[in-house]
Amino acid sequence: METVLLYILGVAVVVVGLALSIGLHEIGHLVPAKLFGVKVTQYMIGFGPTLWSKRKGETEYGVKAIPLGGYISMIGMFPPAKDGAAARPNSTGFFNQLVQEGEPAKKTGALGTMADDARQASADTIGEGEDHRAFYRLPVFKRVIIMLGGPTMNLLIAVVLFGVLLMGFGTTQASTTVGSVSACVLPATSDRQTCADGDEAAPGAAAGLKPGDRLVSIDGTTITSWDQSTAIIRESSGTPLQVVVERDGAEQTLVITPKLTERYVTDADGNVVTDADGTQQTTEVGFVGIGPAGELVQQPITAVLPAVGENISGVFHMILNLPQRLIDVANAAFGPGERDPNGPISVVGVGRVAGEIASIDTIPIQSKVASMIGLLASLNIALFVFNLVPLMPLDGGHVAGALWEGIRRWFAKLFKRRDPGPVDTAKLMPLTFAVVIVLGGMSLLLIYADIVKPVNLFG
Repeated sequence: METVLLYILGVAVVVVGLALSIGLHEIGHLVPAKLFGVKVTQYMIGFGPTLWSKRKGETEYGVKAIPLGGYISMIGMFPPAKDGAAARPNSTGFFNQLVQEGEPAKKTGALGTMADDARQASADTIGEGEDHRAFYRLPVFKRVIIMLGGPTMNLLIAVVLFGVLLMGFGTTQASTTVGSVSACVLPATSDRQTCADGDEAAPGAAAGLKPGDRLVSIDGTTITSWDQSTAIIRESSGTPLQVVVERDGAEQTLVITPKLTERYVTDADGNVVTDADGTQQTTEVGFVGIGPAGELVQQPITAVLPAVGENISGVFHMILNLPQRLIDVANAAFGPGERDPNGPISVVGVGRVAGEIASIDTIPIQSKVASMIGLLASLNIALFVFNLVPLMPLDGGHVAGALWEGIRRWFAKLFKRRDPGPVDTAKLMPLTFAVVIVLGGMSLLLIYADIVKPVNLFG
């Protein structure tokens, strides 16, 4: 029962964290929009039926039933038609850019008439004398600021969370404490991963090393890092070593003779080095058969931004390879294969991971909290990068439209031509509709995969 409650708690933490991240994202749009005089009619967290709302001034603030996003509704997101039709009220949300809540239902026209239908459907929703407060009336740089406000808020949240994670909790690093002791000696290229009868005992186990022993010195050399002990052992095959360990508060001296055995060659990052033909390189070095225990080491403030940058790069490359990643997810979901632990997951998958972290009873509470913070930080990085994709209805699509307008007007001014006016982004409604369909299909696939074939991170 306790495990179930902890699982639910982990899921709840992610749900609340995601809701706060979405709410702050939309505040990133709301604040500059109001500062620049744009009329904002709604600020909503979620989609679907409204669970709660309250009007303050000209803006309705509320929460909706489906917590898969949020939006603010600004009037005049699209410029009017050239015949002088009224501006269209719109929002920063995915679906609310297609159909505004409260608008009369209209028959769906062909793709070529979607822009006209959208303008006509919203023409009557603009109040008299409010055209000057329309979003499209703003200078290009103000529109860019408003649309980048949301992703920027997610980036700031991620920076703060990574700061708390790295400087407050730290990162897991190898300590000088023994975490595991191998029972036997197996070469790196062995087909077996477990010991069998007749296998030679590993030198560490034979000498009496135990998990929890802290390495104090090796042959008179004080050990300050695990890499230092590894270097000494690798160079001392066949040589008896006097190893001093601390066990239960008292020091003990053990004599260990490293055995010459085959190990993989690794680079500075711990990755196995391969030949030109892809064969993994091996070498013969001294081997004792011990592994380090991890410990949290607090990091300096200078480690925060590189960590954020590394996460941004990882999400960016995932998006670039998203088609293939989704194919892999589909093959795993509908076939016998396993999910890639580094592949995309839905909010359902994130919730499952959080629940599993919270319910594992073999890790300390400090590590659980750190993992939750890291999960929410990574989630905000994903929101930041994903929203910058230059396709409507994402924020990046509106930024791209505004920048294109600025470029057109700059060239017109440079060559002394007539001002081309605002870019008619309503013409992109067919593309916007297609993007929404793709995003919806992607979400359904990931949610289904996270239910029937979830990512296995913990074995």
